[in-house]
Amino acid sequence: MKTEARRSPLGLMILGMLLEGPMHAYRMQKLIKQRGKDKVVNVRQRASVYQTLERLLRLRLIEIRETVQTESHPDRIVYAITDRGRDTAKNWLREMLTTVGADFPEFPAAVSVLTMLAPGDARKQFEIRADAVRVELSKLETEKRDAGELPRLFLLEDAYRTALLEAELAWLEAVIADLGSGSLAWDDRWLRDVAARFTPNDMEEPK
Repeated sequence: MKTEARRSPLGLMILGMLLEGPMHAYRMQKLIKQRGKDKVVNVRQRASVYQTLERLLRLRLIEIRETVQTESHPDRIVYAITDRGRDTAKNWLREMLTTVGADFPEFPAAVSVLTMLAPGDARKQFEIRADAVRVELSKLETEKRDAGELPRLFLLEDAYRTALLEAELAWLEAVIADLGSGSLAWDDRWLRDVAARFTPNDMEEPK
């Protein structure tokens, strides 16, 4: 079932937290960080949570429950999820679990125009990325050890990220090896020949 409201990972995260009970934005930010969810949703900008809350309010997926006044902090608005929000959150979750290829990440886009670089330069960039992937895998392994006896259910996103990174590293190492051996290579003349052979005639503008 498709929902009318456009889904978002951060929106789903906030709705999920509000299913636990009403809370204010500051607590949401703290929980996202404390639970490591900042690794799977983009909250680099401090305003991200507030902007998402405003959108969820407009969609009537959440409502303002109360405003808490304190002497040491500015007034804090406490939000609660609505019945519509509960239904929408479940629909978003089902859609996000089953939809493949919905995003347009940067890396595949960069790979698609790899020939802008010379093969040696491309290999160097892949080696840098491979090192970065190894660092991320090491961090995930450390976090897994630190988690101790935490039930597997709460570590599924890290296991998924590990599987993706391991697959990416294997792919990177294979491409790096092919670039190093010369079995994967190109130059300007080769690129012109390929363009001439594979560009359809109907791509030309009519005279």
